[in-house]
Amino acid sequence: MAAPLMQGALEGVRVLDLSRILAGPWCAQNLADLGAEVIKIERPKVGDDTRSWGPPWLPDGKGADSRDATYFAGANRGKQSVTLDIASPQGQAIIRDLAAKSHILLENYKVGDLKRYGLDYESLKAVNPSLVYCSITGYGQEGPCAHKPGYDFIFQGLGGLMSITGERDDLPGGGPQKVGVAVVDIFTGMYATVAVLAALRHAERTGEGQRIDMALLDAVVAVGSTPIIAERVTGKPMGRYGNAHPNMVPYHVFATADGYMIVAAGNDGQWQAYCRGVERPDLAGDARFRTGPDRLINRDTLVPILEAHMRTRPAAHWVEALEREGIPCGPINDYRQVLEDPQVRYRELQVDLVRDDGAICPTVKSPLRLSQTPVRYDTPPPRLGEHTNRVLRQVLGMSEARISALKEDGVI
Repeated sequence: MAAPLMQGALEGVRVLDLSRILAGPWCAQNLADLGAEVIKIERPKVGDDTRSWGPPWLPDGKGADSRDATYFAGANRGKQSVTLDIASPQGQAIIRDLAAKSHILLENYKVGDLKRYGLDYESLKAVNPSLVYCSITGYGQEGPCAHKPGYDFIFQGLGGLMSITGERDDLPGGGPQKVGVAVVDIFTGMYATVAVLAALRHAERTGEGQRIDMALLDAVVAVGSTPIIAERVTGKPMGRYGNAHPNMVPYHVFATADGYMIVAAGNDGQWQAYCRGVERPDLAGDARFRTGPDRLINRDTLVPILEAHMRTRPAAHWVEALEREGIPCGPINDYRQVLEDPQVRYRELQVDLVRDDGAICPTVKSPLRLSQTPVRYDTPPPRLGEHTNRVLRQVLGMSEARISALKEDGVI
């Protein structure tokens, strides 16, 4: 007999998701993973912008390309898609009706846009005083830049992240570099998740909802707290070190005979063990490199020696030798290799979900591991408008005639 499915931690919580692109959808996917019912509102015929951000495209049930980019699939698992024209009075009325029956609302429209439609926090608070209303913008709801649009890339630069990311200016390839994933959007989505859950707890305790003002700028500055505090104390900017560490050597990416690997020897004991592992006891005994400060002072002498030596053997050889000595190290994998890693396989971080048309949608599991209310993977990223009829019928009690009339009017 199959074991009964456990409820998610957020079972019974309804989220009205008016967001698009990545930061808001990432927050909404976290909530869906935890068991919340997430109703994603999308523009008729177009949908979330990221549906068109291909190739690559998700397959359809016949093995051909669908209209949905794989980018969309990465942040929209577990949601119901409802197409709705919120610029129309009828669409606005439906949003108000859904907000009255929801616990959380997420939106990332430009400051003031939803107020024009009567869908701002104050307007919806009147129909649902306990509503948690989370707004995500580039610069926040107020201030001299609040009106400006902005994407992740802009904030990686503006928020200082790129000033410490990339190779040193005096080395080949030197200069600022963005992170390969839209991390500011992800940071903001994660902070929004924390804020929403805190506000939900308050609403459950007091019946009082609240407005959450999330900004990509705030999030990227917050995650830069370590270099920001260091600069305030020293008066000196951190600068870029590429794959090196400002305070530890060897803490590097090394080219080997067949690829690249990382070595992170963080103290003098690990330095001695590293030298044993790579069979260079002469370096361990060299007075120029004996202590951490010695290695920092003589970094430009030591690193070329290590680089030349590490090229003499394959990465797997060095990883095995250094792990025997307890040195943190590892290869630099592409994502195909990541999914082949034995620990990744053991943790079952891949999960394939099947759409109702038979198409297989690959997704990546949530890192959240809860023993009593585990994340469930029941619903793939939705097709555009897949759940419009169901939500209007089941949540708002609309008749089929009313739904048909909305379709004829182009509202849904």
